Amino acid sequence: MSVLGLPYWYELTAANIPASSAFYGPVMGWQFKDSGMPRFDYTIATHGEDMVAGLMGPDTPMPEFWMVYFAVDDCDASAARVTALGGTVHRAPEDIPDTGRFAIVSDPQGAVFGLMQPQDGQPGAAFDQKNPGHVNWHELQTSDPAAALGFYTTLLGWTAGQAMDMGAMGIYQLVSLPTGDIGGLMPLAQPGIPPHWLPVFGTDSIAAAMTRIAAQGGTTLHGPMEVPGGAFVCYAADPQGATFGLVGPS
Repeated sequence: MSVLGLPYWYELTAANIPASSAFYGPVMGWQFKDSGMPRFDYTIATHGEDMVAGLMGPDTPMPEFWMVYFAVDDCDASAARVTALGGTVHRAPEDIPDTGRFAIVSDPQGAVFGLMQPQDGQPGAAFDQKNPGHVNWHELQTSDPAAALGFYTTLLGWTAGQAMDMGAMGIYQLVSLPTGDIGGLMPLAQPGIPPHWLPVFGTDSIAAAMTRIAAQGGTTLHGPMEVPGGAFVCYAADPQGATFGLVGPS
């Protein structure tokens, strides 16, 4: 089966992995284990039996942020297509032992994301819209939503879903796979911020999650806000400044 375009993995660049784990564990209900990779500081976050995210110690100092990986059937061919479509390859395709082949790229507007060709050719378990502690949604804020939509539908085989008018905030464009909507594209919420992908994790209760965020030293940036379907969403930053979203019942 083809895995092209499926959401696959979520990775936090974290200078202090124990400190980040101490925040996300209570907020998300995660447990943690070392990846076992020699000479590489990488921790796996789990929720129940599922591996849901990775926490990576950077080689050089950099801002802390969440990166989204999308699955492809052929990493080398997809990375070449990124370039042909006007994007940039920041880290050329290479193998991760016992995992697959990956590359780090950005779209023509500059939003960074990862490509992952799973070694077993199977979808991952980190994206699950029915379970808390897993990513439920993906949101791209970009300087040119129309151009970004063309890029991702061509590269990853997505289709354009419903376009929702948010008034002064512009159009929120849903993107879909045959299994349903997986995310949305929107104009940049604030001037001066770079285009970026944001993972939105499922939670049991937005109100309870916001309480946990504050108790662990994080900050709620926006919300709670009701979204179509009766769920609520909030946007937050961890104590080190990495931003993410949460969605769930009130």
